[in-house]
Parts: sequence; C-alpha cells; structure tokens
Amino acid sequence: MSYTALYRKWRPSGFSDVKGQDHIVRTLKNQITSQRIGHAYLFCGTRGTGKTSIAKIFARAVNCENPEDGSPCGKCRACMNIGLGASLNVVEIDAASNNGVENIRDIREQVQYPPTEGKYRVYIIDEVHMLSTGAFNALLKTLEEPPSYVIFILATTEVHRIPITVLSRCQRYDFKRITIQTLTDRLKELSEAENIDVEEKALSYIARVADGSMRDALSLLDQCAAFHFGERLTYEHVLDILGAVDTSIFSQMFRAVVKRETTRCVYQLEDLVIQGRELGQFVTDFIWYMRNLLLIQTADNGEDMLDMSADNKKALEEDAKLADGETLIRYIRVFSELSNQIRYASQKRVLIEIALIKLTKPQMEHSYDSIIERLNKIEEQLEEGIPASPVPRGPAVSLPTDAGIMPGEGQAAVSPAGATQAGMTTGQTRPLSDPPREVSIPKAQLEDLQMIRNEWGKIIRSLGGVIRSSFRDTLVEPSGDSCLCVVFGNPDNYEIGRRPTIMGELENYVKNTYGKDIYFKTRLLGNGERADTIYVSDEELKNRIHMDITIEDE
Repeated sequence: MSYTALYRKWRPSGFSDVKGQDHIVRTLKNQITSQRIGHAYLFCGTRGTGKTSIAKIFARAVNCENPEDGSPCGKCRACMNIGLGASLNVVEIDAASNNGVENIRDIREQVQYPPTEGKYRVYIIDEVHMLSTGAFNALLKTLEEPPSYVIFILATTEVHRIPITVLSRCQRYDFKRITIQTLTDRLKELSEAENIDVEEKALSYIARVADGSMRDALSLLDQCAAFHFGERLTYEHVLDILGAVDTSIFSQMFRAVVKRETTRCVYQLEDLVIQGRELGQFVTDFIWYMRNLLLIQTADNGEDMLDMSADNKKALEEDAKLADGETLIRYIRVFSELSNQIRYASQKRVLIEIALIKLTKPQMEHSYDSIIERLNKIEEQLEEGIPASPVPRGPAVSLPTDAGIMPGEGQAAVSPAGATQAGMTTGQTRPLSDPPREVSIPKAQLEDLQMIRNEWGKIIRSLGGVIRSSFRDTLVEPSGDSCLCVVFGNPDNYEIGRRPTIMGELENYVKNTYGKDIYFKTRLLGNGERADTIYVSDEELKNRIHMDITIEDE
C-alpha cells in the first residue's frame, strides 16, 4: 500500500479531533443538537487551520443517523459513504479551477433535487474568493433562498475578496491560528502513534515555523522524519533540514549590531550563506528574536510569555539589557520592511546586508527613530566624558540655538536637566551683568514650581528614552494655577518634546510619583531672551515692600 502523508492520514474525523478551534466546534455542535442549522456558512482563516476538515465533519454530522452530542457517529451508512467520498449528498468544489458562471449554474440545477439518502445536500466550495463576479452574482439567489435540504459551506483564506452581498447571507466563522503549544502537543501525540523518535525541542521549533497551521506542522514533521528515517530526530537535524539557524546565531548577530560592528555582521551573514541557510527564514526568525527581547524589556513579566527553556530566557534577558525599547523598535521596523521586500527578491543577501548596515549606521537613515538612537548614543558618549564632536574651549556665557549638550569647561552652569539657569539664551549672546528680573507669583504656584525644579533632573532621568535626550536643554517656569511651562532652548528638541504623547507621559509620571495634578505646556525660548528670572511668592514681595526704612544721618 502506498504511503499516506501525515496530514492526510490524521485528518480529523470528528469534532473531538479538531484542535485549536473550540469556539467554532462548540457552536456547530449546539446547532446540530438543537436542530437550528443554517443554510449558508462562511469559514475564513489562514491555511491549515481546519476549515475544510470541519466542513466535512459538519456535512457528516447533519446527515448522521445517530449523532452523538452533535458529532457524527462514524458508523452509520451515511457517515461511512461521506467519509469514503461515495455520497452524492456532499459535493466539494474547488473554486480555483471551477470559477465560471456555468459551474454555478450546474449547482443551481442540482439543488432542485432532494437528497437520495440522509437529510441534507451539502455543497462545500473551497477557495470561494476565486469565483468570478458573474459566478458570485449567479450564486446570490440560490444562496439567499435555497431549498430546505441544501446547505452551503464556503471556505476562503481571503475573506476581504468576498462581495458584501454574499457575506450578508452567510454565518461567518473566523478560524484562529493554532497556538504553538497546541501544535506541539498534537505533534508529540502523533509522533508517538507513528513511532517517530523525536526531541520535544525539535517539535516546538517545527510548531513555531508552521505559523499556526496544523497542516504545515504535519508536513514539516513528515519531511524531517523522512530525512532522518530510523534515527532520533534532533533539534539540530530540524535546523539543517529547514535551513534555519540556532538562537545563538541571533544573539551573536544582535550583539554585533548593537556594537555597530558592520564588518562582523556581514561576515556572520556570509557564514549563514555558506552553510546553505534559508535567508528568508533567517529574517523571519531574527524579527521574532528581537520581538522577544522587546517583550522582556517592556512587558510586565514578559519572560513568562515566552515558551522556552530557562537557559534561553536567561540569555535573552542579558541581550535585552544591551538596547533600549526605541532602538529595538527601529531594528524590528527595518527587518519587517525587509521581510516584505525579500520574498520575491533575486538578491536576498544584498538586501539583508543593506538592512544590517542601516542598523549599525543609523546616520544613514532619516527616520524619527534613527535620529533618537543617534541622540541617545551621543548622550551616552557625553556621560562617559567622550565629546561628540570637537568644541572650542573658552569662556561662554550663553547657550547657542543648536546646543543640546551638557556643559564642559567654560560653559554656563546648568540645571539638573541640562537647562542653563543663569542666562540661557538663544541666537545672539546677551551680557549677564544686568541683575535678574524678580517676579511674584501665588504661594501655591511657587511651591509647585520649586518642587518640580528641584526634582527636574530626576524626572528626566526616570522617564528616559526620548524625553531624556530631548529635554537636556530645558527649564521650567510657572504658567498659571497647576500649570507649568517647559522652556526649550533647542528648536530640534522642542519639535520632539512638544508632542502631546510626551507631555501626557510627563504629567502621568508627576501625578503618580508626587501626587500632583500639574498640566505641562511647552514653548521655545525667544531670541535674546534671558532665562534667569527669579520667582518669589506674593507674601515675600509684600514683606519687602513694607519694610521699615531707616534714614542714616550723614
């Protein structure tokens, strides 16, 4: 007897065998049990999730002579004939090759005749989105008012291509991608039944590569088991067969990217090419690897969301400390764009090399997140005492418009957040010999101002990321009751920091940390404007004005 592929041999024969679609199975079983069966169903979802299998099970169940809790018994004459494909009551049509008007007219003629056995005639139209416009129009009337003994089941992977007139006449069921854990458990179960000696780690990787498709998972297992027939199927074997790479390669590549070692990245990619690894799969897996790093870094208990060993989690946690969230998002964006381009590209290696150069040299990109990464790098250098670029030494009493750096020798003193407190100006230099202006404000406003100014450096450091890099050249001034204004000395930083999302993040932090509902505004320091105003309370100013005046004799 010829060999039968695993996905065909183990196709579900009853609702209990269906994995990962419990919400659909339960609904259909309840309809059969309560005899509230519809006349038209639309099954939509990605490949290999069980659309056609459930359609066939449903066709057997509605015609079964002795259904058991809504499932077909599998023993009666109707169940056996439908299972063998010998029943005239169940017609399966491939719309990809039968998509014309004449094919639908044949169906319209056939539905006039009642079933020869059983209760219903079931038409399963697979890949229904391939029907022509004329065929859809020909189907509409029959779909809307079919005979009482006819059921239509339409299956598609591209539901957006179905006309709304057809959608409105069907009960729609969306099939979910099957989870990695469910796929792994099913593969383990079938491996034992087929006497396939395989590592569980290998099954987990096959399940992940299958991307939610049970059929793909079984086909990959079939392929791997055939290649290493008679020996234990290991994780390394699966990597070799599928052209994939071990997670340690991703860690090495990621560390090279973070250190901006372009040459090392290109050499590692060359090694993968020499080993015959599939480059498209490498891109997909590297995106997944960086996604895991982002989860560990940003999500609460993110490591609990990852299905992997403790050693692999520990390695991921170490790599996650090497880059911040904004940088990881940029890496993922660049490689996600690459994954869309590489699918039909003839020079995949060149495209990947370009992407790696973009990651290691953000100055070659002009996107927002690459600029943020460059600013963060400059900030790190400055904190380590490494100048970002040569700066002239000498006395300075003002901060130029393009200044966004911490002061060095000869520069003006700054606040904890990096703002010049005594005479921060933009544009032209203004002498600081004039005494600072004194302005009185209500006591409550002064208390809020003093609290925020005292904590400003800590606030900026705690918020980190974009705020830490763009708020380096700022100070805070009063702007009314429960309102403060962040004054920027650098126009570029002002454009970044004035966004509502950043202001909202600042307000939420102040509220959660200090219990103060303070509204923040922003403005850019005017040309030649001084920033050394002294704020005092109304009471303090009145006390100064009403002091006793003593006139001394000459």
